[in-house]
Amino acid sequence: MLNWKKIIINESNKKYFKNIFNFIKNEIKYGKIILPYKNNIFNSFKYSNFNNIKVVIIGQDPYYKLNQANGIAFSVNKNIFIPRTLINIYREIYRDDKINFIFPNNGFLLKWLNQGVLLLNSVLTVEFNKPSSHFDIGWEIFISNIIKYINFYKKKIIFLFLGKYSRRYIKYIDLKNNYILCTSHPSPLSFNKGFYGCGYFSKINNILKKNNFKEIDWQI
Repeated sequence: MLNWKKIIINESNKKYFKNIFNFIKNEIKYGKIILPYKNNIFNSFKYSNFNNIKVVIIGQDPYYKLNQANGIAFSVNKNIFIPRTLINIYREIYRDDKINFIFPNNGFLLKWLNQGVLLLNSVLTVEFNKPSSHFDIGWEIFISNIIKYINFYKKKIIFLFLGKYSRRYIKYIDLKNNYILCTSHPSPLSFNKGFYGCGYFSKINNILKKNNFKEIDWQI
């Protein structure tokens, strides 16, 4: 049976993947701080089950401040102050009158992963204090391949693309078998450019219900 471990091992044998980690190794060698820390980079896969995936949410790159990025896109650990981007996600869910949602006191999104929501960024690492610094080092190939796996082996998956950069992956999705939702990124710069008021979190549940899947409990 296919699982994330097998998929990542397969990718790790490819030249592009080795190049990514050679790049990261050299950056660290020269004193740069790379986030999230190496043992957390693949946490979205570690804490989710390939065979239970129902929803894929794709953003841009990890949080670039210390102690924020934990390898699960948009998430932070329970003892960490909730970043503005995640607060904005909560604001949109709270605004949606079709969802019962109490504003959480933490930003740890493991509960979403446990329900079949895969939380990814378009690239999986970033240099401390330098947003977008790891675009085009090879992560785009990895994420493209992950989406291809999902698209090939799964059906009726809902993909939510947040921000322009994430939309480069749309071309890998078969619209006959899966669903695509797109809007702006929930960061403060683009929150009001489509994300706020999109209603996509209740729409995701409507699609799941229509296909006889259990709806997502968005409450954290």
